[in-house]
Amino acid sequence: MCSIFNEKTVEGDDDGPSFATSLPVPNVQEMVMRDPLEIPERYLRNKEDMPKSAHNTSHLSSQIPVIDFSSLTQGNQEELMKLDLACKDWGFFQVINHGVASEVLQGMKDAAVNFFELPLEEKNKISMPPDDIQGYGHAYVVSEEQTLDWQDVLMFIVYPRRYRKHRIWPTKPTEFNEMVEAYSSEVKRVAEELLGSISLAMGMEKRTLQKMHKEMLQALRVNYYPQCPMPDNVLGLSPHSDTSSITILMQDDNVSGLQIRHQREWVLVKPIPNALVVNVGDVIEIWSNGKYRSIEHRAVTNDTYTRLSYASFMAPSDDVEVEPLDHMADSQGSFQMYKKVIYGEYLRESMKRRMEGKAYTEMAKIEG
Repeated sequence: MCSIFNEKTVEGDDDGPSFATSLPVPNVQEMVMRDPLEIPERYLRNKEDMPKSAHNTSHLSSQIPVIDFSSLTQGNQEELMKLDLACKDWGFFQVINHGVASEVLQGMKDAAVNFFELPLEEKNKISMPPDDIQGYGHAYVVSEEQTLDWQDVLMFIVYPRRYRKHRIWPTKPTEFNEMVEAYSSEVKRVAEELLGSISLAMGMEKRTLQKMHKEMLQALRVNYYPQCPMPDNVLGLSPHSDTSSITILMQDDNVSGLQIRHQREWVLVKPIPNALVVNVGDVIEIWSNGKYRSIEHRAVTNDTYTRLSYASFMAPSDDVEVEPLDHMADSQGSFQMYKKVIYGEYLRESMKRRMEGKAYTEMAKIEG
């Protein structure tokens, strides 16, 4: 296999890797502006396809773990145990006291809102190219018959810097790139510390997982979910697990929409002001031999408010081999549950498919 790493590549030469294609589809934000009551048939879900509502699971929402990042990084063993249980029992947790300044968080939000308020012709200047899902558009559209998600997205690689394709980075608003830089560098710091703590929780030296991400791939996806006149008939984002190691998400403080599958129920992740939501990705699931599981999650819409979310996907290098770590299988007294995969191949193959729960992760399991 040829690695996507090329030491001759320099920041800004637009010669970074491509990942997958996505068919062009109508812009949802523009549809809502033209007719707030219109929902094209291609966005409507059959009742049997709509997962059970999360309206009656508020008691579970309050149980989603909250991790004090400051205590965790200072070596607090009780907080480390909470992290272990969060990864094992939930696959999701919220992080407080992470040290990212509120001005940085708000600056990223303001810049994104200002981008999506630009005229469509301005946003289309950075439309997703035919060979990639970086840029502005609608990702993971792989067939003409596919039911679509009620959203528009802006997505690009932030790190390594030399992977940045500046032709699909916004030039307006003028502060956008500066805000992305400030926000993403802080998210990277938080991710590296969390990987260190997860290493400890898995019974390894702190730097073990950090070394396995020696040149961490970090992608930023800004999701824009317009209000919808029939929110019970559409989904903002189809149920899926993430192909990352971990994902760090910033939510709007006042608009809910993220739901996770827990105990066969859909549970709303209620925003905590200035907190970051973290979830286990497929890579950690495989490395931990299933002790920690990447969890299905989705986004729902509402009929009153537009909602934005900001997902940073943290992953290993393209050529890293991912398979269960020996001691994880031994410590659980079980056999190896997953095949060895090359991360770049795993990532790209998953992107050729529509989002469909845990279907792709299941394909990585060893039959028997």
